Parts: sequence; C-alpha cells; structure tokens
Amino acid sequence: MYASFLTSLSGRQWERIGTQRRAGVATPLFSIYSSSSVGVGELPDLKLLSDWCKACGMSIIQLLPMNDVGFNFTPYDAQSTFALEPMYLSLEALAGASAATFKKEIDALRKQFPAGRSRVDYGIKRAKLDLLWKMFQAKKSIRSAAFSAFLKENKFWLEDFVLFKVIKEIHHEAGWENWQEKFKHREPAAINPIRKEYAQRLKFYEWLQWQLFEQFTEVKEYCASNGVLLMGDLPFLVSRDSAEVWAHQAYFKLDLSSGAPPDMYFSNGQRWGMPPYNWPKIAERDYDYVKEKLKYAQNFYDLFRIDHVVGIFRVWTIGLSEPQETGGLNGVFDPADKNLWEEQGRRLLSLMIQSTEMIPCAEDLGVVPECSYRVLEEFGILGLDVQRWNKNWKEGAVFKNPKDYRKNSVAVISSHDMSSLRGWWEFEAGTVDGALFKRLAESKGIPYEMLKTELFDLENSHHGRMRWKKEIHSVPVLLNVLGRQEHEVWDLVDLYKGSYEEKEKFLNYLYEGGGPNGLAAEALSSEHIRRVLEKVHEAASIFSIQLLPDWLSLDSRFQYDPWNFRINFPGTMGEQNWTLVVPVSLEKMLKHPINGKIKEINALTGRI
Repeated sequence: MYASFLTSLSGRQWERIGTQRRAGVATPLFSIYSSSSVGVGELPDLKLLSDWCKACGMSIIQLLPMNDVGFNFTPYDAQSTFALEPMYLSLEALAGASAATFKKEIDALRKQFPAGRSRVDYGIKRAKLDLLWKMFQAKKSIRSAAFSAFLKENKFWLEDFVLFKVIKEIHHEAGWENWQEKFKHREPAAINPIRKEYAQRLKFYEWLQWQLFEQFTEVKEYCASNGVLLMGDLPFLVSRDSAEVWAHQAYFKLDLSSGAPPDMYFSNGQRWGMPPYNWPKIAERDYDYVKEKLKYAQNFYDLFRIDHVVGIFRVWTIGLSEPQETGGLNGVFDPADKNLWEEQGRRLLSLMIQSTEMIPCAEDLGVVPECSYRVLEEFGILGLDVQRWNKNWKEGAVFKNPKDYRKNSVAVISSHDMSSLRGWWEFEAGTVDGALFKRLAESKGIPYEMLKTELFDLENSHHGRMRWKKEIHSVPVLLNVLGRQEHEVWDLVDLYKGSYEEKEKFLNYLYEGGGPNGLAAEALSSEHIRRVLEKVHEAASIFSIQLLPDWLSLDSRFQYDPWNFRINFPGTMGEQNWTLVVPVSLEKMLKHPINGKIKEINALTGRI
C-alpha cells in the first residue's frame, strides 16, 4: 500500500523504519509529569510515556518544539533552533554530578513547584537555573571526554548561542536589537572581553546543553528499545530575538515579519513576528544553517515535523511599518512570482531530505499552493489530514471517507493549535467565525449587525462562533436574508455550505447512516469518542497520531472545560497558552483501564 514511499526521494529514510501503519500520541513535554518531575515535565519522563505507548500498542511520540525559549515560553518563537530548553533537565540525572549533595534543595524545589497542577508555573525555570548554577559551580572542573567531544561537534552553533545568552543577561534579557551597538553588530573589540570576563558563565551554558544532549539521547535509546519512534517539531522560523538571527543577520530579512494571509479561521490573517529567510544569502554558504540544524536534531528524533511547510515554497510577509492592528491583512508572498514557488520548494525540501536520516512530516495547513501537495507526494513527505476539515466540498461538504485520505499523511483529530475533539463538537461544529463573516459581509455593503439575529442562534453561539438558525435551511433562504445573488456573496455561501448541519454530517460519517437521536445537541460520550478514534485510525494515512487529551477522553471520568482545555489559542496572548497540564500522572496513565481500549482500537485498524 505504501511501496511508493520506498522509491521516493525519502526512500532511504523509509527503509530504515519501514512502512507499517503506525499509531501515536502527540503532547508537549510541559503537559505531562511523573512523581519525579520538579515543576514541569522532564526529559526522563518521556521514558514513562514510551512505556505507556508500548502498553497501548502505539509506536510514535510526537513532541512540540524542545528548543530554549528563554523567558517567553512560546515554543514556536524560540531563542535558538539548536539549543534545547534547560527547564526540562532532570536535576537528579545530571551526568558527572552528584544530586545527593543538593537533595535538600531539590526536594524544596519540588515542594515549591509541585508538578501536576492544571497549569505550568514557569517560575520553575528561573529557580531551576539558579540551582543548576550552584551545582555547576560545585564542580572544580569538568573533565569529561564526552563533554569535550560535544563542544567540538557542535561548534557551528554553540559558541554563538552561549555568547548570546550571556550578553542577553548583561542587557537584562533585552532583545539583541536593543543591545549596545557594539554588541548588536558583534564587534570583536566588544565580544572578546566577554569571553574572558564571563568564562565561567559561558562554560555553564555549554554544560547545560551537554547535559540536555546526554539526557535526551538516553531517552531516544530507551524509546528505541520499546519500539517507539520520536518525532521532533522543527519550527520553520526562529524568533527575531534568537542566537541564530543575531549571529547570521544576513540570513534573514529583518525589515519583514512572517505570517499568514486571512482565511476562514483567522479573519485578519496572522503576524508571527519571526523574520523570513534570505535564501540567496543562505545558499552562498551552501545552506550550512539548514544542514547543521538537521544534523543536530537527528541526535534526538527519528522523524521531524516541518512546521508551516508551505513557507518553504513561499511565505506571507508583512512590513514592520504596518500597524499591529491590521494583523496579517496587508502582506505579500515571498517570492512574489508564483512561478518560482515550486522550484524553491523542490530545492529546499530536496536539500533537507538529503541532509538527514529522519523522515520528514509536513504541517501543510492554511492557504496551500497546489504545487505543495504534488511535491510532498512525489518526495515521500507526509502532510497533515485533519478529520474535521477533510471534506468533499463538491459533494455538499460531507466528511471524506477515511480511505480517501492521502497515503502520505498523518491523520489527526486535533492539533496543538486547535480545540480538542469535545471542544470542537460543543462550540465549533456547525458554526462560522463571527469576525470573518462580519468582515466579509460588511465589505459587500451588507449590514451584518442588523441581520445577524435573522441568521444566527445567538443564545447557542459562544466564543465568537456563530451557530446557524435552523430556519436558514438552504442557500436560497440565506441569499434572501442577505439580499444578494449567489455570485455576489460566493464566499459567504461557501462558509454556510461548510458549516450548516455539520454535526449531522459528522454523525453520518461516523455511523454511515447517522448516530443516536439527539446526539447532535449533546456532549460526546466516551463511546462516541471511541468511534471517532476508530474512524480516524481507519484512514489510508500511514500514521494516525492523536493529542493525549483526545486519547484520555476515552475515560468518561476525564472531565474538563471543553473550550479552555487546549494547548494554544492562535493569535492570542495569555496564560491559557502553552501551559496546559493533563490531570493524571504518567504512573497513573500506565495503570489506566483505557489502555486496553486504545490497544483494541490500534489492533482493529491494523496499526502498531
């Protein structure tokens, strides 16, 4: 069924892991914890998650980015595409260091920052770093051949990174663009004294990255012994305030911000802030930045997710002078010439495949150029097929038969940027984005505020999602209320077709004829959730990887706020983002009665 993968450009990578149908779990490390965790999930906790996967008959763990985020705590806006996040270190498993000497301090930290709260308290990072500094200083010297080899092997990025961290401390964590000019432009007369005056602090940051390397590579070996593969998430972009942008300023277009154009989910588009790449300049150095990034990540992962893969073909860019309130509305694609998109995507993706043993998996959502689908299939790169969005639009927006999903894809119910299955069902299914509908209507001179009570059931519309009134039961009725011809409001009609009676269509998809009466107005039971999981697992997609909360929803006792229990609300800033913790420890997960149900689902659908 998947033989074509072996003859694709990624054939060498597929031969290494095989072309079996696999199941997996996706989670950020900060969302899980064990009895050993201090404040937040730690690298050794992934061993327990690997044990859980083995018990459930799954063979993939997909992680969110593990890179150092500084004190911003936004995984897709990291301070480095190489360096790992020291908050995830286990204080009791440091190489060449005795935790016994600091047992009281570690126990006090665990008491001050108990793991297992509903949200991560990121105060743990500063506290951990302070203790790690003490543990580092307690060592007279670091006489380790492994440490020396690590420094030599990672010279490309490590020297710049540790300098960046120390100079950032000197400037009280200010972004590098706000540093003194001599530091901003890396003048040797300013940098060289730092190497002498802050030698110990520079060595500390090197030591931290070595400890992370040691703990993470041990995790990978353990997972391999369980037959579990690790998928890393390598963000396509890196923070403007990062070591790589500071060290390689010519590699980036610093007068621009990357983002995404408006679509049916983000009415104003998106503006992320990260600078787009200057590919001609990177090419002048034989793409050293890209090659080295993959080379280092390969130490930890068997597969890697290319976040926003469409940006490799072309990326939406917004000038820094554009007012913030316009979001991503007023931007342009780079390259501007559509005829160059496929050529650029082919060149860069070919380079990436040839530079690593990891299997590439692409996040190809949003506004996707047609050439992307073609190139991914040809190269044996997996895309992303999202169950709730995978529809036959020419056949009344009915949900697509799972057997018609792309073979070269990962089938998912939800992603970290989406509501959970229950959240989608209760608040989003059968609705449209109110802000988008309003903007489109008013751009055509349609008085949205006057008409919304005729169109939408306001009492059952929540969180900006507008639910259609039952009376709007056909396109002619909609057009009559809008007072327009279909060709004048085709985009509003498309929104209607994709959302009206969406729950009923989903039930027909699940049960091939409809589910129990009344279900469309109710919360999903654990049995209905099981059917959703079975259905997505039936997909032709070679992998089916689901968020941990959606797996845990098989337990009827697992109750949560369906709207707020999610990892991220894209386009928003707040404590609800990147802080979610599942309400059950890894030790309890290993003994959970749903494990047998998950194993049955995987066996029933021929997945491992």
